[in-house]
Order: sequence, then structure tokens, then C-alpha cells
Amino acid sequence: MRRSHDIPAGTVQRLTIHSRALKGNPLGDATLRAVDVWTPHGHDGRGLPLLVDLVGYTGSGLSHTNWKNFEENVPERLDRLTAEGRLRPCVVAFPDCFTRMGGNQYVNSAGIGRWMDFICDEMVPAVEAHAGCGGTGRRGVFGKSSGGYGAIAHAMLKADVWAAAACLSGDMGFDWCFLPEFPSVLRALSKHDMSIDRFMKAFLSARKVDGKDTHILMMLCMAATYDPDLSVPWSVRLPVTLDTCEIIPERWANWMAWDPLEMAPRHADALKSLKALWIECGDRDQYNLVYGARRMHAILGRLGVPHRYEEFPDDHSGIDYRMDECLPFLVDALG
Repeated sequence: MRRSHDIPAGTVQRLTIHSRALKGNPLGDATLRAVDVWTPHGHDGRGLPLLVDLVGYTGSGLSHTNWKNFEENVPERLDRLTAEGRLRPCVVAFPDCFTRMGGNQYVNSAGIGRWMDFICDEMVPAVEAHAGCGGTGRRGVFGKSSGGYGAIAHAMLKADVWAAAACLSGDMGFDWCFLPEFPSVLRALSKHDMSIDRFMKAFLSARKVDGKDTHILMMLCMAATYDPDLSVPWSVRLPVTLDTCEIIPERWANWMAWDPLEMAPRHADALKSLKALWIECGDRDQYNLVYGARRMHAILGRLGVPHRYEEFPDDHSGIDYRMDECLPFLVDALG
């Protein structure tokens, strides 16, 4: 809901991309993907920097451009920030990356699909060709939660594509944000004879989605992302024993290899090459992500990686207002 009808509205156009990267993905998800592209009022996008919005789990870029009650959607937020002079003109892309498992972590996974390739090799070039924006040194990626994970992962793995990144309450510190969830996963699976396939079929066929089951689905999605096994249904194998919930060291090690806290030292040079890096989290994040954020801040400091770190008095939910702080920071760095 727009705060003021006196604020000039930018333009949102929807592009459709036929993805080769997603062809044959194991979930059978659509390879025809929509991307909404916002350009500011009075601009066609040419010569402007490009930002890409990676949304959190169960979301879609299209949900960020949809009407929202009592609050601004993201294009309305961008209109206001631009009108206030806080945000320099830029183009923002909102890709739809939803999957049958509720989303993805925006990396390439044998169990979920080649989502990093879709974003970097297909979506970004398509948006830049359409709007005449971006280009080397003028692209930034931002996101919250799973999208925050995607942003920091892209910053490390695709620094040749991105020049700036903002990780808002992103998944990191897997030992505290994921490991404590496995007892709940096993309790949920016990209702389906400990069968992941039966759980998935029941979830997808349910007349009403249970929010608690969605959280279980998220953990299965993480397993298919970080430690996939293509020989089993949904490529999901858990890093704990199904009876005693004991950690299976070799399985959990595969998860931890994808933890940004473990990745950062291996990709320090990539992080140092960025024009801007923003890390933040609410100080009472209910998924324990603030502890991972604090550890990342310390790691980046030891590595000598320039970055801006902020904590704010809130939890994990309803924090889109934080874009007011980080987006101008990214665009100013991109020039």
C-alpha cells in the first residue's frame, strides 16, 4: 500500500525467460520463469546500476512486487526512497525462483537445480539486454533469510558477476540455525513411517498447508541442496540417524562446507574484490541467525574484508523496512 499517492511511480515490467540451466531439473519445476523489473520514474533504465532481489524461503520475486496491505511492496518502497533522494536511480529485478520444495538457496544443486547458473548466466543478461542497465562492476545482489544466504554465497562464488552484496538475516552458523531443527523433522517423519517420500506426497496433496509442515519441508529442501543423494526420493538424505538423531559426521560435513562461516576464508579474495558488502541481523532473530552474523562479522574482520555490519532491535519477521538502509548503500557503491 503506497504511503503517499503524490510519489511518482516507477515502472514494473514482467519478462519471461526460457531457462536452459533449469532444463531437466530433478524436481520437474518449470523452466519458463518470470522476472519483474522495476525502473524509476522518468528513466528507461539505460546506464543505471542493477540490483537483484533474492527473496526468502517460500517466497518469490513476484511476491515482492505484489500488492501489500498496510505496508509498501518493494517497488513502492523504491519509489519512495527515490523521491526522497535517498536512493540514486537504479534498476531492480525480482526473479521467480520458487520450487516444489518451497524455494531454493540460489546455488547450483544436483537435488534442486542450477539456480545460480539461471540467475547469473540467464536472468542477469536478459534484464540487462532489456533495460540497458548493469554491466561489469555495476551489479549488486541482496536478499533476506534464504535470499540473504544466496546473496553472500553469490558474493563469494560469483564475484566476477557481482560488485556489491547485502545479506539481511541470512542463513549462516548452520550449527545453530539448522542442527537444532532435526528432532522436529524426525517427529514429523514419524507420522509417515519415517518416509520422506510419503511426507512429501502428503504435503503436496494436502487441501490445507500446515505451517509446521512447511518448516519441515524447509529442512528437507536444505538437505537436497547441501547434501543431495539422487538415488533416493527427492534427493533427500538427512545428516542424522532416524532413530536416535545422532549426527552422521560425513553427512553433516557436507552441510557445513556450504556454511558461509566456513566458506568465507576460502573465498576471502572474492569478498575483498567487492565494492560494498553489507551484513545485518535482528538482535533477537528467532532462528539464532544473529549469532552466525556476529561470527561472520568477526571472521571478515580477521580476513581484512571491508564490510558494514549492523544489528537492529527486531526478530526475523516483517523486516523489509531494513531495505531503506542497505539499498542506498549498495547503489552508492555501484556508481
